[in-house]
Amino acid sequence: MRWLLVLICFSFVANAGANTLAPPPQQKSHATQRIDKVLILKSERKLQLISKGQPFKSYRVSLGKKPQGHKQFEGDQRTPEGIYWIDWRKTSDNYQLSMHISYPNARDQAFARSKGLSAGGMIMIHGTPIDEEYPEWYFSTLDWTNGCIAMKNTDMREIWSLVKDGTLIEIRP
Repeated sequence: MRWLLVLICFSFVANAGANTLAPPPQQKSHATQRIDKVLILKSERKLQLISKGQPFKSYRVSLGKKPQGHKQFEGDQRTPEGIYWIDWRKTSDNYQLSMHISYPNARDQAFARSKGLSAGGMIMIHGTPIDEEYPEWYFSTLDWTNGCIAMKNTDMREIWSLVKDGTLIEIRP
């Protein structure tokens, strides 16, 4: 009789496990998402991460103090437009994390040289300063850089983890 009771209990447990729903398939986490391209839409103040040809995530950005038009010369306070690469990164005492954009390309250099000027350089995607006088939200409400692309530090940390060196960046007007 005891064996019968054990057999009934065992079959009950086996059937209970068989009737449960399978767990949902796991979605890719942000950390494993492959980012193919960074797209900057200057007119919208937006940075989009593109994965498999589709927008994956968007962020609000700030641009150079003179956001209209393509960067041509060092000191013009414009953000470049065109196709570039994220070519290296570093931590920054002033702007938290920063990722370098491969500006100037050969065309940018040739144009500036034809005018007898420097094309400039050190154009970065970076965070915002931690400043006791101005809170972080203050920086995200205006264009304040010398030509770089700036974003909130939490957003920059996420970009830093998702975008690898060598990623294409397109900056549109």
